[in-house]
Amino acid sequence: MIRMSRLALFAALAAAIAQPVIAEELRVMSFNVRTITGKDGPDRWEARRDLFADTIRQLHPDVIGTQELAKEQGDDTIARLPEYAWFGRDRFGGHADEHMGIFYRKDRLKLIDSGDYWLSDTPDKVASITWGNIFPRMVNWALFERLSDHKRFYLLDTHYPYRDQDEDARSRSARQMAAWIGKLPAGVPVIITGDFNTGPESEAHAALTATLKDAWSTAPKRRGPEETFHAFTGKPTKRIDWILYRGVKATSVQTVTTSKDGHYPSDHFPVEANFTL
Repeated sequence: MIRMSRLALFAALAAAIAQPVIAEELRVMSFNVRTITGKDGPDRWEARRDLFADTIRQLHPDVIGTQELAKEQGDDTIARLPEYAWFGRDRFGGHADEHMGIFYRKDRLKLIDSGDYWLSDTPDKVASITWGNIFPRMVNWALFERLSDHKRFYLLDTHYPYRDQDEDARSRSARQMAAWIGKLPAGVPVIITGDFNTGPESEAHAALTATLKDAWSTAPKRRGPEETFHAFTGKPTKRIDWILYRGVKATSVQTVTTSKDGHYPSDHFPVEANFTL
Protein backbone atom coordinates (compact mmCIF):
# COMPACT_ATOMS: atom_id res chain seq x y z
CA MET A 1 0.00 0.00 0.00
CA ILE A 2 2.83 2.38 0.88
CA ARG A 3 4.62 1.51 -2.35
CA MET A 4 1.49 2.18 -4.42
CA SER A 5 1.00 5.54 -2.70
CA ARG A 6 4.54 6.56 -3.58
CA LEU A 7 3.99 5.52 -7.19
CA ALA A 8 0.76 7.48 -7.34
CA LEU A 9 2.46 10.52 -5.86
CA PHE A 10 5.29 10.27 -8.40
CA ALA A 11 2.78 9.99 -11.26
CA ALA A 12 0.89 13.03 -10.01
CA LEU A 13 4.09 15.08 -9.78
CA ALA A 14 5.18 14.00 -13.24
CA ALA A 15 1.80 14.97 -14.68
CA ALA A 16 1.97 18.38 -13.03
CA ILE A 17 5.45 19.03 -14.42
CA ALA A 18 4.30 17.99 -17.89
CA GLN A 19 1.46 20.55 -17.92
CA PRO A 20 2.10 23.48 -20.27
CA VAL A 21 3.03 26.74 -18.59
CA ILE A 22 0.29 29.34 -18.96
CA ALA A 23 1.85 32.59 -20.07
CA GLU A 24 1.30 35.51 -17.72
CA GLU A 25 -0.72 38.27 -19.34
CA LEU A 26 0.04 41.97 -19.33
CA ARG A 27 -3.12 44.08 -18.97
CA VAL A 28 -2.99 47.48 -20.68
CA MET A 29 -5.66 50.19 -20.68
CA SER A 30 -6.07 53.43 -22.62
CA PHE A 31 -8.42 55.87 -20.88
CA ASN A 32 -9.30 59.45 -21.84
CA VAL A 33 -10.33 60.87 -18.48
CA ARG A 34 -12.20 64.01 -19.64
CA THR A 35 -10.40 66.77 -17.79
CA ILE A 36 -11.98 68.97 -15.13
CA THR A 37 -14.29 71.56 -16.63
CA GLY A 38 -17.20 73.63 -15.44
CA LYS A 39 -19.36 72.53 -18.38
CA ASP A 40 -20.18 68.93 -17.44
CA GLY A 41 -22.92 69.40 -14.84
CA PRO A 42 -24.00 65.95 -13.59
CA ASP A 43 -20.94 64.46 -15.30
CA ARG A 44 -18.47 66.74 -13.51
CA TRP A 45 -15.40 65.07 -12.07
CA GLU A 46 -16.62 65.14 -8.43
CA ALA A 47 -19.69 63.14 -9.49
CA ARG A 48 -17.78 60.49 -11.44
CA ARG A 49 -14.40 60.06 -9.74
CA ASP A 50 -15.56 57.06 -7.71
CA LEU A 51 -16.98 55.41 -10.83
CA PHE A 52 -13.75 56.18 -12.66
CA ALA A 53 -11.74 54.37 -9.97
CA ASP A 54 -14.27 51.51 -9.87
CA THR A 55 -13.94 51.03 -13.64
CA ILE A 56 -10.19 50.57 -13.23
CA ARG A 57 -10.64 48.37 -10.17
CA GLN A 58 -12.91 45.95 -12.06
CA LEU A 59 -10.18 45.10 -14.57
CA HIS A 60 -7.12 45.96 -12.47
CA PRO A 61 -4.82 46.63 -15.45
CA ASP A 62 -1.07 46.57 -14.95
CA VAL A 63 -0.57 49.88 -16.75
CA ILE A 64 -2.86 52.66 -17.95
CA GLY A 65 -2.15 55.42 -20.45
CA THR A 66 -4.50 58.33 -19.76
CA GLN A 67 -5.29 61.50 -21.66
CA GLU A 68 -6.77 64.83 -20.51
CA LEU A 69 -5.69 64.07 -16.95
CA ALA A 70 -5.59 66.93 -14.46
CA LYS A 71 -3.27 66.49 -11.50
CA GLU A 72 -6.26 66.54 -9.15
CA GLN A 73 -7.78 63.65 -11.08
CA GLY A 74 -4.58 61.63 -10.93
CA ASP A 75 -4.24 62.21 -7.21
CA ASP A 76 -7.92 61.42 -6.58
CA THR A 77 -7.51 58.13 -8.42
CA ILE A 78 -4.38 57.13 -6.50
CA ALA A 79 -6.16 57.92 -3.23
CA ARG A 80 -8.83 55.38 -4.23
CA LEU A 81 -6.40 52.89 -5.78
CA PRO A 82 -3.22 53.06 -3.67
CA GLU A 83 -1.70 50.04 -5.41
CA TYR A 84 -1.03 52.36 -8.36
CA ALA A 85 1.44 55.18 -8.92
CA TRP A 86 1.27 57.76 -11.70
CA PHE A 87 3.70 60.17 -13.35
CA GLY A 88 4.11 62.64 -16.19
CA ARG A 89 4.37 66.37 -16.88
CA ASP A 90 1.49 68.25 -18.45
CA ARG A 91 1.59 69.48 -22.03
CA PHE A 92 3.15 72.80 -20.93
CA GLY A 93 5.83 71.01 -18.92
CA GLY A 94 4.32 71.56 -15.46
CA HIS A 95 1.28 70.27 -13.59
CA ALA A 96 -1.38 72.95 -14.10
CA ASP A 97 -2.77 71.68 -17.42
CA GLU A 98 -3.68 68.37 -19.07
CA HIS A 99 -1.37 65.38 -18.62
CA MET A 100 -0.79 62.20 -20.55
CA GLY A 101 -0.41 60.54 -17.16
CA ILE A 102 0.78 56.93 -16.99
CA PHE A 103 -0.49 54.78 -14.09
CA TYR A 104 1.09 51.46 -13.14
CA ARG A 105 0.66 48.81 -10.48
CA LYS A 106 3.57 48.97 -8.07
CA ASP A 107 3.14 45.29 -7.16
CA ARG A 108 3.48 44.20 -10.79
CA LEU A 109 5.81 46.62 -12.57
CA LYS A 110 9.04 48.50 -11.91
CA LEU A 111 9.62 51.82 -13.64
CA ILE A 112 13.10 51.66 -15.19
CA ASP A 113 13.15 54.88 -17.20
CA SER A 114 10.71 57.54 -18.40
CA GLY A 115 10.54 60.79 -20.31
CA ASP A 116 8.53 62.87 -22.74
CA TYR A 117 8.78 64.79 -25.97
CA TRP A 118 6.59 67.15 -27.95
CA LEU A 119 4.91 66.50 -31.27
CA SER A 120 6.38 69.40 -33.20
CA ASP A 121 9.36 70.40 -35.30
CA THR A 122 11.31 70.80 -32.04
CA PRO A 123 10.35 67.72 -29.99
CA ASP A 124 12.89 68.38 -27.24
CA LYS A 125 11.53 71.88 -26.62
CA VAL A 126 8.97 71.83 -23.83
CA ALA A 127 5.48 73.03 -24.87
CA SER A 128 6.58 73.60 -28.48
CA ILE A 129 3.79 74.09 -31.03
CA THR A 130 4.01 73.74 -34.82
CA TRP A 131 2.00 72.14 -37.66
CA GLY A 132 -0.96 74.44 -37.02
CA ASN A 133 -1.69 73.11 -33.55
CA ILE A 134 -3.41 75.45 -31.10
CA PHE A 135 -2.16 73.54 -28.02
CA PRO A 136 1.08 71.68 -27.36
CA ARG A 137 0.85 67.96 -28.14
CA MET A 138 3.19 65.45 -26.59
CA VAL A 139 4.18 61.87 -25.86
CA ASN A 140 4.81 60.52 -22.37
CA TRP A 141 6.86 57.31 -22.35
CA ALA A 142 8.21 54.73 -19.94
CA LEU A 143 10.37 51.62 -19.88
CA PHE A 144 8.87 49.07 -17.48
CA GLU A 145 10.12 45.77 -16.10
CA ARG A 146 7.67 43.15 -14.92
CA LEU A 147 8.61 42.04 -11.43
CA SER A 148 7.59 38.41 -11.88
CA ASP A 149 9.92 37.60 -14.78
CA HIS A 150 12.00 40.76 -15.42
CA LYS A 151 10.66 41.13 -18.95
CA ARG A 152 10.72 44.72 -20.21
CA PHE A 153 8.54 46.80 -22.50
CA TYR A 154 8.10 50.41 -23.55
CA LEU A 155 4.80 52.21 -23.16
CA LEU A 156 4.07 55.43 -25.07
CA ASP A 157 0.98 57.51 -24.32
CA THR A 158 -0.30 60.39 -26.45
CA HIS A 159 -3.23 62.65 -27.36
CA TYR A 160 -3.49 64.03 -30.90
CA PRO A 161 -5.25 67.32 -31.84
CA TYR A 162 -9.00 67.16 -32.26
CA ARG A 163 -10.15 69.61 -34.96
CA ASP A 164 -11.15 68.53 -38.46
CA GLN A 165 -8.42 70.75 -39.92
CA ASP A 166 -5.78 69.01 -37.78
CA GLU A 167 -5.58 65.89 -39.94
CA ASP A 168 -2.18 66.90 -41.31
CA ALA A 169 -0.88 67.54 -37.79
CA ARG A 170 -2.12 64.11 -36.73
CA SER A 171 -0.36 62.50 -39.69
CA ARG A 172 2.88 64.36 -38.88
CA SER A 173 2.56 63.31 -35.25
CA ALA A 174 2.19 59.67 -36.24
CA ARG A 175 5.20 59.78 -38.54
CA GLN A 176 7.29 61.39 -35.82
CA MET A 177 6.24 58.74 -33.30
CA ALA A 178 6.99 55.95 -35.77
CA ALA A 179 10.47 57.39 -36.35
CA TRP A 180 11.09 57.67 -32.59
CA ILE A 181 9.99 54.08 -32.01
CA GLY A 182 12.23 52.95 -34.86
CA LYS A 183 15.25 54.03 -32.79
CA LEU A 184 14.31 51.89 -29.78
CA PRO A 185 16.02 48.53 -29.17
CA ALA A 186 14.50 46.04 -31.60
CA GLY A 187 14.20 43.29 -29.00
CA VAL A 188 12.14 45.28 -26.49
CA PRO A 189 8.35 45.30 -27.04
CA VAL A 190 6.52 48.59 -27.58
CA ILE A 191 2.91 49.42 -26.71
CA ILE A 192 1.14 52.69 -27.54
CA THR A 193 -1.99 53.99 -25.83
CA GLY A 194 -3.74 57.14 -26.93
CA ASP A 195 -6.65 59.26 -28.03
CA PHE A 196 -5.76 59.87 -31.67
CA ASN A 197 -8.85 61.91 -32.56
CA THR A 198 -9.06 60.17 -35.91
CA GLY A 199 -10.22 56.79 -37.16
CA PRO A 200 -8.44 53.65 -38.33
CA GLU A 201 -8.98 54.73 -41.95
CA SER A 202 -6.65 57.71 -41.43
CA GLU A 203 -3.14 58.38 -42.64
CA ALA A 204 -2.03 58.61 -39.00
CA HIS A 205 -3.19 55.05 -38.35
CA ALA A 206 -1.49 53.82 -41.52
CA ALA A 207 1.78 55.51 -40.56
CA LEU A 208 1.85 53.80 -37.17
CA THR A 209 0.57 50.40 -38.25
CA ALA A 210 3.27 50.16 -40.91
CA THR A 211 5.45 48.82 -38.08
CA LEU A 212 2.95 48.17 -35.27
CA LYS A 213 -0.30 46.24 -34.95
CA ASP A 214 -3.69 47.46 -33.77
CA ALA A 215 -4.98 45.33 -30.88
CA TRP A 216 -8.60 45.85 -31.92
CA SER A 217 -7.92 44.44 -35.38
CA THR A 218 -5.63 41.57 -34.41
CA ALA A 219 -6.63 40.17 -31.01
CA PRO A 220 -8.44 36.81 -31.37
CA LYS A 221 -10.97 37.76 -28.67
CA ARG A 222 -12.86 41.04 -28.86
CA ARG A 223 -15.70 42.47 -26.76
CA GLY A 224 -17.75 45.64 -26.75
CA PRO A 225 -18.47 48.25 -29.40
CA GLU A 226 -15.76 49.22 -31.87
CA GLU A 227 -16.35 52.94 -31.37
CA THR A 228 -15.07 54.67 -28.23
CA PHE A 229 -16.11 58.36 -28.10
CA HIS A 230 -19.67 58.84 -26.81
CA ALA A 231 -19.85 62.33 -25.17
CA PHE A 232 -21.39 60.89 -21.95
CA THR A 233 -24.32 59.41 -23.92
CA GLY A 234 -23.20 55.79 -23.92
CA LYS A 235 -23.71 55.75 -27.70
CA PRO A 236 -20.24 55.85 -29.26
CA THR A 237 -19.69 57.25 -32.74
CA LYS A 238 -15.94 57.05 -33.48
CA ARG A 239 -13.05 54.65 -32.78
CA ILE A 240 -10.43 57.22 -31.87
CA ASP A 241 -8.87 55.45 -28.84
CA TRP A 242 -6.34 52.80 -29.88
CA ILE A 243 -3.83 50.41 -28.38
CA LEU A 244 -1.01 49.59 -30.81
CA TYR A 245 1.90 47.22 -30.26
CA ARG A 246 4.93 45.37 -31.54
CA GLY A 247 6.98 42.52 -30.05
CA VAL A 248 4.11 41.08 -27.99
CA LYS A 249 1.06 38.95 -28.76
CA ALA A 250 -2.43 40.39 -28.24
CA THR A 251 -4.74 37.77 -26.69
CA SER A 252 -7.88 39.84 -26.16
CA VAL A 253 -9.24 43.38 -26.37
CA GLN A 254 -12.39 45.07 -25.15
CA THR A 255 -14.12 48.41 -25.13
CA VAL A 256 -15.25 48.92 -21.53
CA THR A 257 -18.78 50.31 -21.20
CA THR A 258 -19.11 50.51 -17.41
CA SER A 259 -21.84 52.87 -16.18
CA LYS A 260 -23.89 53.53 -13.06
CA ASP A 261 -27.38 55.00 -12.94
CA GLY A 262 -27.05 56.21 -16.52
CA HIS A 263 -23.72 57.96 -15.93
CA TYR A 264 -20.26 57.10 -17.24
CA PRO A 265 -16.73 57.53 -15.87
CA SER A 266 -15.74 59.60 -18.93
CA ASP A 267 -16.96 60.80 -22.31
CA HIS A 268 -14.76 58.09 -23.87
CA PHE A 269 -15.04 54.37 -23.29
CA PRO A 270 -11.67 53.03 -22.17
CA VAL A 271 -10.00 50.27 -24.18
CA GLU A 272 -8.30 47.34 -22.44
CA ALA A 273 -6.02 44.80 -24.13
CA ASN A 274 -4.22 41.75 -22.81
CA PHE A 275 -0.81 40.70 -24.09
CA THR A 276 1.75 37.98 -23.60
CA LEU A 277 5.32 39.28 -23.47
